[in-house]
Amino acid sequence: MTADLLAGLTAVLQWEVLLFLAVGVVLGAVFGSLPGLTATMGVAVLTPLTFWVSAEQGLAMLLGIYCGAIPAGGIPAILINVPGTPASIATSWDGYALSQKGQAGLALGINALLSAVGQLTSIFFLAVAAFPIASFALRFGPAEYFGLALFGISLMAGVSGERVIKGMLAGMLGLGIATVGLDPMTAYPRYTFGQSEFLDGISFVPVMIGLFGLAEVLIQISDRWGKLDQAPSKLGRIWPAWMEWKRMLPSTFTGAGIGTFVGAVPAAGGDIGSVIAWEQARRLSRNKEAFGKGSLEGLAASCSSCNGAIGGAMTTMLTLGIPGDAVSAVLIGALLIHGIQPGPLLFRDHRAFVFSIVFLMAFASVVMMVVGLLGAKPLARALRIPSPWLWAGIVMFGAIGSYALNNAVVDVWAMFVAGVVGFLLRKADVPLGPLVLGLILGPMMESNLRRALILSRGDWLGTLTSSSIVVFFMVATILSLLLPLLKKRRAG
Repeated sequence: MTADLLAGLTAVLQWEVLLFLAVGVVLGAVFGSLPGLTATMGVAVLTPLTFWVSAEQGLAMLLGIYCGAIPAGGIPAILINVPGTPASIATSWDGYALSQKGQAGLALGINALLSAVGQLTSIFFLAVAAFPIASFALRFGPAEYFGLALFGISLMAGVSGERVIKGMLAGMLGLGIATVGLDPMTAYPRYTFGQSEFLDGISFVPVMIGLFGLAEVLIQISDRWGKLDQAPSKLGRIWPAWMEWKRMLPSTFTGAGIGTFVGAVPAAGGDIGSVIAWEQARRLSRNKEAFGKGSLEGLAASCSSCNGAIGGAMTTMLTLGIPGDAVSAVLIGALLIHGIQPGPLLFRDHRAFVFSIVFLMAFASVVMMVVGLLGAKPLARALRIPSPWLWAGIVMFGAIGSYALNNAVVDVWAMFVAGVVGFLLRKADVPLGPLVLGLILGPMMESNLRRALILSRGDWLGTLTSSSIVVFFMVATILSLLLPLLKKRRAG
């Protein structure tokens, strides 16, 4: 084991490999910070460039993109309320509020530091607990996936804050949007209105850009009529104070743990993990009312969890050959191109290469932390750009990112429609978090429930009690829905 460890480290400590790693981190930061240009897109677009280099060099660049794009996705989420990647959705809830309070530098510093903590924590789990985590995820069948999705859906009430009814209605809207396209079991078109462009459903990324990016532009334009001399937000300090560290640490490690666990579950990903971690941190906090309004604990939980999902997803991908998220699915193809088959045999026949992957991810996390801290002040100064220029840039990059996703004009229209809907919902004081939850978890919940019922021949009770994991999620869902009501009744 020690010889394999040293061999893996030696393979990484080559100047060519480290150069590819640094280039990958910088490219990942670019893809993550531009709305619509996600980590998945970056890895997919640049994978062909690794065909003519060694496996270590090629994987160094791709892992650099992966580990750089997810933290960078928090930069536009904090500065302009536009998540650069889907995993950064929860980061915008508290990060943008801090930016509006003149603490953009602090929010960017926390994002850089705690993103590295989340990644390094999950990488540690990848190194020492890969097989136990992966073997547990292997036990997930359709019923277990349905239980996980239902538990995530139940968090709508918590994410809605005091606006539970409005939040649930927004969540139902998200579930409705998720049903557009081909039926997952029968491939029958649903709500396509005869348009072939809708057969693949409505893409999540353009909707996210519209809801959080274009809607924010429209909100700012509408507010500008009543406030022409809007002062730019202040930068503030970057490094958190000792008391702020003490307050954030519990949420940080809670988020990293949840993110690692959710990331290890195939198809879950950092977007689901960050929402779950944010809500759990809110429930455990003594200052619940601050969440969504600039809470350091909420920002810590979201930053650490969405990055913690990276190590969890890589654990499942490497040990089982099952992608934990979209990026790891692309990485499987990159490994196969280099003649490496992910799975249990990889840990038996190529242990040194596995350790190389662990070291590459750890180095990429540290490099990205340095890039995030050094670039915090220049990036935060983007707040001083004249508002019309900033609005034009958001719309332009949003449209480019939406189109580049599938090279389809319909995605650009989806972004604009989602922007108008998001603007109207914001004006009506309807929270957008539940809508995003419904949109993400809807397909996962529906398809796995129907598969589970087919396997049980329509036996609902048998499906919901088919394993201890399903029962656990059912109990957690009931408690998630009842606890807010009980607390409200006690307070009243």
